[in-house]
Amino acid sequence: MLSGDVAGDHRPARPPVPASAAAARDQVERLLEEHFRGAPRHGAPTVALTDALLVASELVTNAIRHGGGVTGFAARVTGEGLVLTVRDRSPEAPTVRLRTEGHAFPMGGYGWPLVQRLATRIHIAPVREGKTIRVLLPITPDPSPEPGPSRSR
Repeated sequence: MLSGDVAGDHRPARPPVPASAAAARDQVERLLEEHFRGAPRHGAPTVALTDALLVASELVTNAIRHGGGVTGFAARVTGEGLVLTVRDRSPEAPTVRLRTEGHAFPMGGYGWPLVQRLATRIHIAPVREGKTIRVLLPITPDPSPEPGPSRSR
């Protein structure tokens, strides 16, 4: 038995903390593909998947660049949608970087506003060594195409 295991406790192994945004995206994509397996169109809705991958990527990238590294990551589907949780070492809440005069295209600064726009709920909580950011994203299925005349020729 591994440290912390309890005899008879058969919880699934938790995925490792992603070391990169790509690793976080992989975890989220696998989770959503599994969640939507067997759905009429099989697979996660395109817009929901794209938004989820973008938000996961931004949260992990910000934790790496500005938060001293990712110390925790979780993705789960609830009745309300996809919940992403990222923990890092910095107690500082994310901020929006404003464009300074004369700089038309500042480097970075777009990720947190995107997260704010796409998430239906955001919660930032201090923890002993840093903070946890938890966001809720809608993952409703894509609407079915409306019946109508065939476009075949």
